[in-house]
Amino acid sequence: MVLYIVILVLAVAAVWVSSSVRVIKQYERGLVFRWGRVLPAVRGPGLAVIVPVADRLQKVNMQVVTMPVPAQDGITRDNVTVKVDAVVYFKVIDPEQAIVNVEDYRFAVGQVAQSSLRSIIGKSELDDLLSNREKLNQGLELMIDTPALDWGIHIDRVEIKDVALPESMKRSMSRQAEAERDRRARVISADGEFQASQKLSDAARVMSDTPAALQLRLLETVVAVAAEKNSTLVLPFPVELLRFLEHARGTPESVKPIGTDAPKGNDDDE
Repeated sequence: MVLYIVILVLAVAAVWVSSSVRVIKQYERGLVFRWGRVLPAVRGPGLAVIVPVADRLQKVNMQVVTMPVPAQDGITRDNVTVKVDAVVYFKVIDPEQAIVNVEDYRFAVGQVAQSSLRSIIGKSELDDLLSNREKLNQGLELMIDTPALDWGIHIDRVEIKDVALPESMKRSMSRQAEAERDRRARVISADGEFQASQKLSDAARVMSDTPAALQLRLLETVVAVAAEKNSTLVLPFPVELLRFLEHARGTPESVKPIGTDAPKGNDDDE
């Protein structure tokens, strides 16, 4: 009889221990509800002992949660229809507020993120969504973090993942980019022609002061053309070279024939 009593006591003790001892992991915190009221002490990782009937332990994950925000359709401030999706990184900083102040903090954060994303789309222009995402991410993070603080949630980071544009807008942007590249190419080409004309003007000024440089340049051109092994050689002959050769040679004086100035004989002298 005593043996049965001992076995019964051990069984009751085992049931009591199994129902009163909980294991809390390193990344979790435990809230104890005793008769419906939250105890002020938050249980840390390890073994937590509770009263089997009166207490109820609820665990809260303290890890950073990655929540994708579904793509939201919206119209930008410059009347362009886009579809934008994002991702939110948040974590619980106050387990009591996260459990008591809001029914489901994950669902609440997701709904706030979707509404904030639609609001950001309506306040921004298309160029900002495509090129100024860092500023939009900061604004979106502030919009989500403001109500989340009352739930014991801290928003670590918010990022806009993708901006989907209509096909017509993609074609228009492609034509705009192509036109911009053509404009830059023409400007660069015109600038190159302008610089080349300035250099040629300087070279012409130097050659006009030193006519021998023009002859040397002509000889270099002949050598360059001869290297192409052409059967026909077109040789430019500038007028300035003729003037240089004429100036270097000088104009010879007229030589009179010998005896042209001798007086003619008179036949009457004989």
